[in-house]
Amino acid sequence: MAGGGRRKEEFVEADNAEAIIIRIEHKSRKIESLLKQSKPVEALKTALEGSVPNTMDERCKSANWIVVHRAIMAIKDVDGMLSSLDPEYYDILMKYLYRGLSTGDRPTCEQCLRIHEKLTQRAGLGCIMRCLADTENTV
Repeated sequence: MAGGGRRKEEFVEADNAEAIIIRIEHKSRKIESLLKQSKPVEALKTALEGSVPNTMDERCKSANWIVVHRAIMAIKDVDGMLSSLDPEYYDILMKYLYRGLSTGDRPTCEQCLRIHEKLTQRAGLGCIMRCLADTENTV
């Protein structure tokens, strides 16, 4: 029972979804600015920071996916991106790669598979297992 109550507290109520959307919109503007400055890795880092909104609201998750997707699609040098990405971001990036693969959109799937291959080489199979096992922090 205590765990169930704690879980409810961890997730933001639907009433606060608008506040989360506003933060995501601000993040989106920052990412667009970084992409215009030809800083795709910084854009991806910004997109991944705090990128699992503590909400079950699908509008928030979809809005955040759009922001992360934009940054993922801008990556050209996957090895360079992974070299400069802190390992703390690997698991969350893997979650978004699987979300991208679930879209069925060919360019998105191709980019996600390219990154997935290199990320798995760098982070190992544990990254995949943690991603698939974490059913609470979904993207």
